[in-house]
Amino acid sequence: MPGWIFIIVRSLIFILLLFLTTKILGKKQISELSFFEYIAGITIGSIAGEVVTGLEANIYHGILACVVFGFVTWLVDFISLYSKSFRDMVEGKGTVVIKDGKILEENLKKERYTIDELSALLRQKDIFRLADVEFAVLEPRGNLTAMLKKENRPLTPKDLQMKVPNEKEPQTVIMDGNIIDEPLRIARKSRAWLYTELEKLNVSLANVFIGQVDSYGELTVDLYDDKIQVPEPQQRPLLLATLKKTQADLEIFSHQTDCEQSKAMYKKNAALMQETIDKLSPFLNG
Repeated sequence: MPGWIFIIVRSLIFILLLFLTTKILGKKQISELSFFEYIAGITIGSIAGEVVTGLEANIYHGILACVVFGFVTWLVDFISLYSKSFRDMVEGKGTVVIKDGKILEENLKKERYTIDELSALLRQKDIFRLADVEFAVLEPRGNLTAMLKKENRPLTPKDLQMKVPNEKEPQTVIMDGNIIDEPLRIARKSRAWLYTELEKLNVSLANVFIGQVDSYGELTVDLYDDKIQVPEPQQRPLLLATLKKTQADLEIFSHQTDCEQSKAMYKKNAALMQETIDKLSPFLNG
């Protein structure tokens, strides 16, 4: 057999073997690796490369070595699921490098990290001042977890006691100019509704690269032709504006009438309308 065919055949065999091994070991093997997984991955790849190029004459020995390393890696992951002490030994434990806003120099030296490397990890999290950090842990996989001091944390709606609506996953109902019926059904919309919305936006289905229906039932589209400006959905802002106008009209009517009974009725309904606006504003503000 010619050498180039020999290499192609072995390459295809080991591509399949490595693919199956990775599928068995799971996604963690191709994401953030522990020390053991890192060593095993490099070794399996080295064995495969050596066998593919023919440096190892017996292909079965190479396959056996890959299987052994793959099995040992799987076994280590399996034992780690049930034994914390074993997991700590194999994968390591997190190291606190900042506590109460103070850098723990000894722990930093223990992990062989410099202050420059720590600063770089913090910058990756958009933290530029060490003094802003309350607590930081160097995780076993090399990434840094940091918690800012309370006064430096971004405000959340909860901090402001604001009510915000829950949002669901948007459904992609158009892709490459074609309607996808299953997401459309999940969004509880029909093709007739979709064509009506496209007509409102004055765009054709064939020109839509991707279209999504959000939690509020509104359609947003991205077009092939980027020169065309697509207006933002206005249903919610318009509804909120209508409710506010109605509330204002009721207030005006209550001041204009001389009938005390009518005045009381208008004021009562204006208050109810304002209460409704307060409850719906988080949902209707675009």
